[in-house]
Order: sequence, then structure tokens, then C-alpha cells
Amino acid sequence: MSGGRPTPGGVLCVTHTASATTPDGSHVLELYGALTPAETDRLAARLVERHHAFSVLFTSRTGSRHTLTLVPRDTARGRAPLSPELLADVLLLPVGARTVPLSGTQRARVRAAVRAPDDPGRHVEQVALRWTGPLDPHCFVAAWQSVAARESVLRSAFDWVATPRLVLHDHADIDVVHRPRAAIRSWNDLLEHDRAQGFVLNRAGLLRLTLLEDAPSVAGASVPCTRVLLTYHRALLDERAVHVLLRAFYRAYLAGGPLPGGERRPDVRDHARWLAGQSPDAARAYWSRAAPPPDAAVSPGRPCGSTRQSGDGRIRRRLSPAQVLRLRSWATARGAGESSALHMVWALLLHRAAGARVQPGHVTFGVRLSGRDVALPGAVDVPGLLGGCAPLTVTVDPAEPLEALIRRLRDAALDMANYPWVSDELLSQWTGRGVRSTDTTVDFDSRPPMIPAVRAELEAQGVRVDVPRLVGGTGAAVTLVARHEPDGSLGLTSLYDRAVLRDADAALMLSQCVRMLRALADLTDVGTTVAQFVRVLDGLGVPRAAVRPPGTRPPSLTTLRRGEPGADVICLVAQEGVVPGAYDRFARLHEGPERIVELRCQGPPLALPSALVEAVRGGGLLLCGCGPGAVTAYEIARTVAAGRDAIVVMAGTGSAEASADALAAGLRSVVTGRT
Repeated sequence: MSGGRPTPGGVLCVTHTASATTPDGSHVLELYGALTPAETDRLAARLVERHHAFSVLFTSRTGSRHTLTLVPRDTARGRAPLSPELLADVLLLPVGARTVPLSGTQRARVRAAVRAPDDPGRHVEQVALRWTGPLDPHCFVAAWQSVAARESVLRSAFDWVATPRLVLHDHADIDVVHRPRAAIRSWNDLLEHDRAQGFVLNRAGLLRLTLLEDAPSVAGASVPCTRVLLTYHRALLDERAVHVLLRAFYRAYLAGGPLPGGERRPDVRDHARWLAGQSPDAARAYWSRAAPPPDAAVSPGRPCGSTRQSGDGRIRRRLSPAQVLRLRSWATARGAGESSALHMVWALLLHRAAGARVQPGHVTFGVRLSGRDVALPGAVDVPGLLGGCAPLTVTVDPAEPLEALIRRLRDAALDMANYPWVSDELLSQWTGRGVRSTDTTVDFDSRPPMIPAVRAELEAQGVRVDVPRLVGGTGAAVTLVARHEPDGSLGLTSLYDRAVLRDADAALMLSQCVRMLRALADLTDVGTTVAQFVRVLDGLGVPRAAVRPPGTRPPSLTTLRRGEPGADVICLVAQEGVVPGAYDRFARLHEGPERIVELRCQGPPLALPSALVEAVRGGGLLLCGCGPGAVTAYEIARTVAAGRDAIVVMAGTGSAEASADALAAGLRSVVTGRT
């Protein structure tokens, strides 16, 4: 690979010899990237501010080559290694970007997204609404850009070189796509196609809008109608956050595009600071006893083979206003609400699917927590993912009265609501064992209403918008979404993974859920037991669910290019989060004599693979990595490869082309320096 700029696409590259020693224990890193003097000053300031163990010296040899020297402040402790967070700060672009820590839920969702780059649709959600009346496309775009200028979350991207974090940019373009009705086959096709596009996580602007010309809502009418689809990454936003953003958009649209004022606060930065100040002691004590046990039933159906389906499915049912009133009365008489009644019915369905009809058993399902009822002033209006999905575990005893079960579920949900920021990662740390993610989620939330004055002003311009609905993507195998409708009914939507549930099984599960809710609404017998109530499903089948295959792969070493005998070995460290295609491009375009291998691992191995040891006989070892692979390459160089004087070439995260070319630029300098 030859030619090109040192940092194509804005990706920095760093070279370092981890085993090199200096009298003062300092680390010397060579940076390759077109950085201005002001940017080098900002980079140095960032390192000084965040990493107090080192003094920072910056020397620019040219406009694209710089030497960074990190001198330990406490030389008595010996040569301290470079932390993953420090390396991530060195590689982060833009240099002046602000970063925000993520909640445990967000970190888990970012890791899940970078772990499965071939399935981007699994990590987005979609909200849709119908816009009836005239729509000015230029004003529409200008209004969303104005919201992005005001709301920092819409100018955010993710960085996952070390611990995943949020990166705030000064500007982001909101992608708005216009589609004529004739351009797609169906609304469902549009949803699936849009989900499949996913997002580039390190690029600001993780919200996309699609405008679809639609048939008039009233037959024979000439009033234009447009379907508006909002697609967003589920590590950044949730449905409630989208409602908050829509309220700001409506105000901007009515104002002709711009919103007055600067950035709105509080925002995600304020929530992160509040979260950092929370003591985990109470949460740890609660979850130590409430974490789901390993034997809890989580599957929505009995095990079966492949469904021979793919993509996401959506089924919708409803309870009439009269049924909702009777259900509410039944639950209220027992000191609970409709959400607790829904949780109880869902627990009974999971218990039945596990085949435990007469024996007590644990069941676990996820409960969506908004996180907007915390003690942070203004949290209700902060757009962002403030909460998450927490596992609710309950023991279902067929001999127990329904009243006792619904009260235990009510109490569990109230206790969980105090800790909306807790994730499976934290639960695993606190319990000392792996906590399995739930297969199903129940999402019962209220929609923030549109401001009456805004609705009236829109209607004065001949525009009517309906209530936005969650229409796709949730991450779980099955998510049951419950929302009160304007007419007093209760809408129940099942969003499901068609690779786990066949369409018929998803329909069966939702119909049984509705059947049980209606039966509760009509239940008058006091003291009815769980076993007696579940008889309403006698004669009906049990849904079947396929098991999701594990996504992990064992460590492996693959030769990408044989090279010449006795030449150095370039070892590309591959792990979750490395941009797909970057290493293939690097190996394909490399022109040197070196042999190129790819080491796939999750973190530094305990020892170098024997095949790699054999490959480097007679030559040197160059450990290279992009993104999180860069951090692991450094750890390998300073631990299991410490005696080999391995040189590390580390590139930041960008596109496959930019990352590969940045690696090549750093490697060229290393090879040139050796000759």
C-alpha cells in the first residue's frame, strides 16, 4: 500500500514500542495525522486533564508527524503502563470533542452493536406518525437541524476504543429521506429496509427521518398525507426521548425552521454527572437478592427448530375502553395498576411455556424503565436513553391466589424503578455470576402529550398529526408494548424476532395475553388461584420458540498473506468492535514483504499462539490494531510478547478504508525507520 495522506478520513495512527525503556520511565509515542498546532495543544490539554499520572510533552516534526512523550509524575513506582482509556484519548478525533460517560445499559447496547455488525437492524428502534395536511420539506429539514443545534444528543456519536462513551460534536447533519409512494412495495418493506441500514456509530447524527407519501386518510379526500418514520439507535434514544424531540421539532417548524436560544439544559451531560454521584450501595443490596436465578424461565415458547423466517414482525391487538375500565377497577381493588396486571399475565404465559403447570417456578422478563422519574431536576424533558430494561423475577406458584401474585409483582416493579441505570453488566459484577439477558420485555409507558397550544397552531395551518407509535426494533426476542390510546382503549403491540418466533406463534402468544387480560377484567371470584385462572387457556396450544445461536467465536489465527521467508510478521488483532473490512483491505493492498496474519481474540490471550510464535522465527513482530484492537495489541505487546520488542501500530476508529489506510501510514513509517 503506497501513497495517500497520513490520516485518511480523519483517523489518527500511533506507533509505540511497549518494551522500550527510558531513564525516567517515559513512554514515547509517534503520532501520524494532520493536526494543527491548536489541535495538538488541545490533545495535550485533554491528556493532562484526564490522566494525572503523566506529564505530557508534544513535539511536531511536520504537520502530519508528531512525537508524544508521557513522563510519569511518580518515578518511584516504576514505569506505569498506558491505560486503555489513555490510548483511547490519544486516538480520539475530533481532538476538541467533549466526551460523556455512558450508563451501564448504554455500554451494553454499544457493545452488542459492535459485536454484531452484520445485523445492524437489531440495534435500532423506529417510531412512526401520520402527518395529514401540507408539509413544507425545506422547513421540515431546517426545523430538525435547529433541534440538532439545540439538543446535544443529536450531535453525538459513540467511541468504543476502550470503555464505550459518548462523543459530542459541534455539528451533525440530520438525514431526511423523501420517498414517493410508488418507490416501495409496502410500509413493512420500508420499515425493514430502513432498519437494515443501521447507523455508523462513530458518526454524529444517529437519528434518521423518512418521509413517505401516503394515500389520503379519508377516501376521496384531496388532503395530502405523509407518513413520518423516525429511526434511531437504541443505545442513544428511546421512545420517550423521541417524543421530547418531536415537541421541539413542532415548535421549530411552526417558527419557520429556527429555534431561539442556544443549547438546552439539562441534557445528557447533566444526567451523566447526576448518575456519577449516585451511590451503588442500595442498588447492589437490592439486586443481590433480586437478580434472576440461573433456572428462571425466560423463553416465550417451548423449544423448537428453526423458524425458517427472518426479520422483525409486528402484531397489534387492543382492549376496548370498557374492558380497560374493568381491568383497572380489578387491579385497583387489589392495590395495583394495569401495568402490574399485564406483568402478571406475562409471567403466567412464560410459566406455562416452561411446562411448569403444577409446580412453582421462577420466571424472568424485562421491564422497560424510562429513568425520567429520578431526582434530577428537568429529567422528564431530557432527550436521551436515561433508563433501560431491568429483569423482573417472580416465583409463580399455581396454588397461590392471584391477589398475592399481583402484589408481589407490583412491589418488585416499584423497587426496580429506583435503579433504572442498572445493567446486566453491573448485575454480573454484584452477584459474581453471569446474568443472562431476558428473552422478552414488557414496555408499559405513557406518552407525553402534545402541548395543546402547539396542536392548535398546527391545526390552524391545516396540519394534523396523530400519536407517534413504536413500530419496530427493540432488541429482545419479543417486546410487548402497551400504550393507552386517545379513545380510552389499550393498544397492545408485539414486536418480535421472526427468527425466534414464527408469525403464528407470535400471534398465538399475543392473543392468549389479550384473552387473559379480558378474563381478569371480568373476574369476580375472590381467592381465585393461579391454576384456576390459567384454565382460561385450556385447549389452546403453547407457542414454540427457536433458540438464538451464540454469537461468540473461539480465538483463532488466520494467515491473510504469506509474505516472504524470514520477513517480519504483521499481526492484525481482531476482536469485537474492529470495523469490518478494515483488515481485509489492509492485507489486500499491502505491498511489502511481510507476512500478514489475523489474531482473533477477546482481550489479550494468556500466551502467544504457537502458530504465531513459529511464524515470527527469524523475523520481527509488528502488532497492529484498529479501535479496540489497538488497545488489545498494546496489551499483548507489553505482556505475553514483552520479550520480543514488538512494535505496536494503533489506529483509531473510522470507515474500513480510513482505518486500513491509517494503519498503512503508521506501518510505512516503522518500516522506513528500520531500513
